[in-house]
Amino acid sequence: MGLSVSLKKKVNGFFLEVEWEIGDELAVLFGHSGAGKSMTLQAISGLMEPDEGTIRINNTVYFDSAAKINVPAQLRSCGYVFQDLALFPHMTVKDNIRYGASGLEKSEREEALIKMMSAFRLNGLENRLPSEISGGQKQRVALARALIRRPGLLLLDEPFSALDNQVRAEMRKILRDIRREFTIPVILVTHDLFEANAMADRIIIYSGGRIVQTGVPSEIFHSPASPDVEALINPSGFTRPSGVALSFQPSPASS
Repeated sequence: MGLSVSLKKKVNGFFLEVEWEIGDELAVLFGHSGAGKSMTLQAISGLMEPDEGTIRINNTVYFDSAAKINVPAQLRSCGYVFQDLALFPHMTVKDNIRYGASGLEKSEREEALIKMMSAFRLNGLENRLPSEISGGQKQRVALARALIRRPGLLLLDEPFSALDNQVRAEMRKILRDIRREFTIPVILVTHDLFEANAMADRIIIYSGGRIVQTGVPSEIFHSPASPDVEALINPSGFTRPSGVALSFQPSPASS
């Protein structure tokens, strides 16, 4: 059970070629902007078709170029939270969440909505518009919408990047709670070094459209595979919550 990804995609001179797999764990895709992390999420979700490769989720083939299989995005069991959250500004909180349940029977949809409103502490906000709630509440609405159909996979593309440190800490706790409730693979794209170290079961480091190292956080931070990886994980190059000490010390650069 889990997620298996092997794909190639060329876009405007950029070539993405990656291969990795995870179980029911939280994997962080880490690397500089433009390294191919968001492209990978788009391919997994079906929003972008790879040129070649395969994508399997829990033994279900969603994409196989050789077999000419390409399951439409709306039929893939993926919850997706975008960086800008993509909430509908004209819809209320409950309608935004309900939108994620399209395809369910009405009674099942309403039951799921009630559960999501409670689980994400949104009761009392049902009839508010996104412009009338806080940043953290918007995050919870987006997560509730992504999970209302109980997908087989959750994709998170830097969803916490615009939040202040206190709210980010709250959202990390909520994400841990989600993982206890939903035993599914979770892919988190982040540029926050502290967040990667605190949240990841596995870190997959991207550079220039390739995978340069994969491992548990302690392996990545204590044994970087190359000077390039070591430079990438240098804490001085990344923003982390103020006043929070990292639980690792990167190795010194090789001479």
